[in-house]
Amino acid sequence: MSRIGKLPISLPDKVEISVASDNTVTVKGPKGSLSQKIDPDLSVKVEDGAINIQRPTDQKRHRSMHGLYRSLVNNMVVGVSEGYVREMVVIGVGFRVENQGNLLTLTIGYSHPVMFHLPSEVKVTTAMEKGSPPLIRLESIDKELLGQVCAKIRSFRKPEPYKGKGIMFKGEKIRRKAGKTAGAKS
Repeated sequence: MSRIGKLPISLPDKVEISVASDNTVTVKGPKGSLSQKIDPDLSVKVEDGAINIQRPTDQKRHRSMHGLYRSLVNNMVVGVSEGYVREMVVIGVGFRVENQGNLLTLTIGYSHPVMFHLPSEVKVTTAMEKGSPPLIRLESIDKELLGQVCAKIRSFRKPEPYKGKGIMFKGEKIRRKAGKTAGAKS
C-alpha cells in the first residue's frame, strides 16, 4: 500500500469537507474554499474528524493516483486553515520591485520594467529595505497556483552561477562557478 496514500488526513477545527456524487472534494475553512475532482476509481471517506482515501486494487495506475490525491487533499486542508507563504529575493545591482495591488513591477536589468499581473487568489507584498535585497512575499491558499506564480516570476531572471544575480527563493543556495582565468602566455 502507498505509504503516503494510507495516511489519514486530520481535519483541524473550523474546516469542513464535503464529497459530491461526482467525486469532487470541497474543503471550506477560515481562509477560503477549494475544490478538487478526485479520480472516480478512488473513494474518499470522512470518519471521526479524519479523511481517508482508498483505492480498489493494487494496479500501478491506482497506486500512483492514491498518493497523489491524498497529497492534493492534504494541501487543500492546510491551505484553507493556515495558508501558504513563499518569499523571493531579487539580487543584483539596481534591481528593484514594487507592487500596486496585484500588479508586480520588476526592474531587473532589462531596458524596460517587467510588469506581471498576479491572479486574484495570490496576495503580494514587496519590501525594499536599505542594506538588504528587495523581497517579494506571496501568500495564497492554493499551493499549486502559488508554485506556478513563483516559477513564472523566477523565469523573468533566473539566478546565474557566475555573479549570483537573479530572482531566487529566500534561503536558496546557488551553486557558484569560477569565472574565466587569465592564462599565462608562453
